Amino acid sequence: MLTGWGAVTNSAKVRAGDSVAVVGLGGVGLAAVQAARLAGADPVIAVDLSPDKEGLARETGATHFATASDTLAKEVRALTGGRGVDHAFEVVGSSKAIRTAWSMTRRGGSTTVVGVGAKEDIAGFSALELFHFARTLRGCVYGSCDPARDIPVLAGHVRDGGIDPAAW
Repeated sequence: MLTGWGAVTNSAKVRAGDSVAVVGLGGVGLAAVQAARLAGADPVIAVDLSPDKEGLARETGATHFATASDTLAKEVRALTGGRGVDHAFEVVGSSKAIRTAWSMTRRGGSTTVVGVGAKEDIAGFSALELFHFARTLRGCVYGSCDPARDIPVLAGHVRDGGIDPAAW
């Protein structure tokens, strides 16, 4: 829970009104969805390979759900007025998921890699696309959290009902 919440809160610093997509809806991804909702993000687009995750995604705060596909970036752009999301979170740990999150991020937006991938699974970007899209790609370890600082804050959100660990 701390990793997903921290990725949204500490690493990406999502603010009210920012658009967010979370790719991968395991426990960390669902925590990121809840944190995005708590931050006031809109829309919050949850993405997973399994269509069975839609109900859970919506229960935790997703405004939209999409199944991972080759047309996903186009679907996300349609949900964001043609722009793409301000913040995309990859919470799977694969180069394909990183590329998916990157592709749905708007020009000037940020993609945060939260999932732990294999050393041999290489993600590639052309020099032209890095320049042209001016996106930020960042890694995130443990939600960039400081336990002494962040656990009391997260516990407060759980106590206040802003985050529900029982939701998944």
